[in-house]
Amino acid sequence: MKGQPIIIKCRWMRKGYCLNLFGTLWARDTSWIDKYVVNHERIHNAQMRELLFIPFYIVYVLEWLVRLVQFGSWNKAYMNISFEREAYKNGHDLNYLNGRRRFASFRYLNN
Repeated sequence: MKGQPIIIKCRWMRKGYCLNLFGTLWARDTSWIDKYVVNHERIHNAQMRELLFIPFYIVYVLEWLVRLVQFGSWNKAYMNISFEREAYKNGHDLNYLNGRRRFASFRYLNN
């Protein structure tokens, strides 16, 4: 798969989670990271490049805070961030990035 991210094992990460920092994946255990998880994170990489990385993280956190107030649940807030909605909806389509339009994540802002 083109654009494979670097995966770094990090004992400080919670088991079963990974963190995408500037296109590098950080995870405690990498055995669960398959081609679909990588594709999900590659979608995030495309989102980051569009927003020039730092603004991506700012918008991500601000939207999470708005969703946290809206839903009152950390998990529901996370699952309703537009960036996550796009990545989860299209993570199993390994060809999604080939035809993805720029700033596609903003189509996921409204429920």
